[in-house]
Amino acid sequence: MSRIAATFAALAERKRKGLIPFITAGDPDPELTVPLMHALAGAGADLIELGVPFSDPMADGPTIQRSSERALSHGTSLVHVLGFVSEFRKTNGRTPVVLMGYANPIEAMGYERFAEAARVSGVDGVLVVDYPPEESAQLSEFLEKREIDAIFLLAPTSSASRIEKVARYARGYVYYVSLRGVTGAAHLDLGEIAHKIPLIRTHIHLPIGVGFGIRDGQTARDVAKFSDAVIIGSRLVQEIEESPRSRVIDNVSALVRDIRGAMDK
Repeated sequence: MSRIAATFAALAERKRKGLIPFITAGDPDPELTVPLMHALAGAGADLIELGVPFSDPMADGPTIQRSSERALSHGTSLVHVLGFVSEFRKTNGRTPVVLMGYANPIEAMGYERFAEAARVSGVDGVLVVDYPPEESAQLSEFLEKREIDAIFLLAPTSSASRIEKVARYARGYVYYVSLRGVTGAAHLDLGEIAHKIPLIRTHIHLPIGVGFGIRDGQTARDVAKFSDAVIIGSRLVQEIEESPRSRVIDNVSALVRDIRGAMDK
C-alpha cells in the first residue's frame, strides 16, 4: 500500500479528514523549504503538496505566482525540489509528499528520468496542472511502475465524460478545484461543492481533496463535511510572504495548527 493510500486509510479508520497544505519549494528561499515541510508535518498536515516553481503558471493566482518568482530568483529547479524531498525523507518516512507543478520542467528532464528521480527521492504523488488525463498516459505509466500516484484535477465544470477519464488514470486521491478561477480567489460556493462531490463519487472511488479558496479554519471545517481532505495553498503562501523570515516557520505552523484544530472540533 502506498503512503498516500495508507494515510487516507488511517484517516478513515479514525473518522478524520485530511489536511493537505501547499507551499512552493524554494520560497521564501531554499534554506527554509525542508524546515517548513517538517513544520507542516508537526503542525498537523497529513500530506504535503510541494509546488515546483514555474515561470508561466496557468491556474495559480497572484499570491502563488509571486512565490514562484521568489523561488526562481534563488535558482530553484526541479532537481532542487527533488533534493528537498530527499532531505525531508532522512527523518520523515511517514508523511506523503506530492509534487504539484506544470509539464515543462518534467518534459525538459524526460518522463522516465523524472519518474525514477522522484522514486529515489521519496515522492509519493505527482500532479501536473496542465496534463489532462488523455495526454498523461505515458507519464502515468512511468509513475505507476514506480508506485508513484498520478493525481488529477476536477472542477465545477467537469463533465461526466471528463470525470470518467480521470477515474481511469487517477491514483491516490483526486483534487477537486472548488471554484471557477485561480488559486486564492474568494468566491467559494459550499452549495456547489455539496452538489458536485457526490456526483464525482459515483465515478471515482478514491479520496477527494478540495482546494482553492479555503482561507481559514471555519471554511476548512465546512468543506471537510463533503470531502475527504482539505487543501490549503494561497493562504499559507500569503503567510510566508508577509512574515519576517525569522518568523516564517512559527507563523505557518500556528496557522496550520489553527486550521487543524477547527477541522477536528
